[in-house]
Amino acid sequence: MAGPFPSHWEKTLQENVCFYRLLDNREREDLRGLIQIFVYEKNWEGCGGLDLTDEMRVTIAAMACLLILRIPHNYYENVETILVYPSDLALPERKIGFFETVVEPIEPSFPITGQAFEQGPLILVWDAVEESIRHAGSGYNVVFHEFAHKLDMQDGAADGTPPLRGASAYSDWSKTLSREYSRLLTDVQKGRQTFLDEYGATDEAEFFAVATEHFFDQPREMVRHAPELYRVLKKYYCQDPAARLQADREADG
Repeated sequence: MAGPFPSHWEKTLQENVCFYRLLDNREREDLRGLIQIFVYEKNWEGCGGLDLTDEMRVTIAAMACLLILRIPHNYYENVETILVYPSDLALPERKIGFFETVVEPIEPSFPITGQAFEQGPLILVWDAVEESIRHAGSGYNVVFHEFAHKLDMQDGAADGTPPLRGASAYSDWSKTLSREYSRLLTDVQKGRQTFLDEYGATDEAEFFAVATEHFFDQPREMVRHAPELYRVLKKYYCQDPAARLQADREADG
């Protein structure tokens, strides 16, 4: 962090990371410092023939570090290696253990755009990251999603509840997210149109990851459609993306 922030990294932020221009000067400075540490201290691997570039590393790092910009953190200590593939990949089919009794069908392998493991690397597909850039504001961001999982896992369980500060915070979180998750689950089961992506109804962990995507990528819409969910995430992340957007629009006249 003592060294200068590379000019071509700054160019990448300006071109690829739309939220960067919404930050104030202090936030930009803090984010650049996080990016420097993240890029240099993580083990990055291009897979499937991908030539991993600084542009890719800085873009991913910026999105990941936005999540921890204003919260106590350990620089994603539970992320040691980031594997980046060029396009969708299918995980190998799970093998049945020698002593395992199969009581229900093994789910077939399917293409993924990212995956976070409790113990192991974090996987991202660059095509999906580029889609997140092209369709900013759509509520889809694979980097936000997978790194939200890693925040969730910091207490040892992927259960949709990251480490919080104080008993009252846990109580508020549990009550609010349980209600919002149940609402999404009911709407999906009844075929209703939903604001949050239907994938959030998979389980509580996916709900938190999907909610994080919408919080940062569609904050004004979340304020309108799920104000209590927005309030709780605003309190957790110590950020107000909707206010940033509003200030930017007012500045543009």
